[in-house]
Amino acid sequence: MKKYLIWIILGVVVLFLISGYNGLVSSRETVKSAWSNVETQYQRRSDLIPNLVSTVKGAADFEKGTLEAVIQARASATSVHLDANDLTPEKLQQFQAAQQQVSGALGRLLAVAESYPQLKAVDAFRDLQSQLEGTENRITESRRQFNEAAKEYNTGRQRFPRVIIASIFGFKDYPYFNADQGTEKAPTVKF
Repeated sequence: MKKYLIWIILGVVVLFLISGYNGLVSSRETVKSAWSNVETQYQRRSDLIPNLVSTVKGAADFEKGTLEAVIQARASATSVHLDANDLTPEKLQQFQAAQQQVSGALGRLLAVAESYPQLKAVDAFRDLQSQLEGTENRITESRRQFNEAAKEYNTGRQRFPRVIIASIFGFKDYPYFNADQGTEKAPTVKF
């Protein structure tokens, strides 16, 4: 009788470990998938930038410094690569800073483009501007979904008894995307 009881207890413990481990793996893969979606949207934006720059160059005697800033920001952003298996707060912050440079450069490009009525009238420019706006919305949504997946994973990882399994098998927390620097201040509008 004692042998059966020991085997039953051992079986329950093994099932508990398997279930907890598999749950953590599933959650981790959801986070990796969400991260992949974030990267896809940033890549989409990065792919649109050369077309936008070419359209602007062809349609206007445009400010060279603005175009060079966009090209440089894109180059910097595409050089920062993160592996979903090795996302740390520091690496995510570095990635986010590079993407912030692109956003800022694109914002300056679009603001300066407002001074060129002939450029705003070019269909290719309008189409690319619309695609960029849509891509920025997709980036925001992908980041939100990544944060949600990371929250579910991190919460599940820290709950008892999974925290024991997580520490045994080396499951670590995923960092979150944070608001960009300066977004806590409302922009000043002057007329």
